[in-house]
Amino acid sequence: MGREEAGRESKETMADSREVMNIRQASQYLGVSPDTLYKYVGEQKIPAFKLGNRWRFKKSRLDQWMEEKSSEMEPEAKRKPKAAGKAAGQV
Repeated sequence: MGREEAGRESKETMADSREVMNIRQASQYLGVSPDTLYKYVGEQKIPAFKLGNRWRFKKSRLDQWMEEKSSEMEPEAKRKPKAAGKAAGQV
C-alpha cells in the first residue's frame, strides 16, 4: 500500500469514527451524494442539526435512524408472502 492510499484510508476511518460529521462526511458514511443528503434534510427525513449555518450529523443518530429504517422494511417483506398465500386460498 502506497503512502497516498494509507492517507486516504486513515481519512475515511477518521470520518467514520467521528461522532459529529459535516455533510460531506455524512454523505460518504451513508453512501449517498451530498445533494441527496441535503434533500433528505430539507424533507426532514434524516436526523440533522445546524451548527451556525452548517448542517451536522451525529453518527449515533444516523446509526439509530438506519436501524429504524431497516426494521421498517423487514416486516413488510415478511407480510407479502403471507398475503399472497391467503389470496391463493392457502393458510
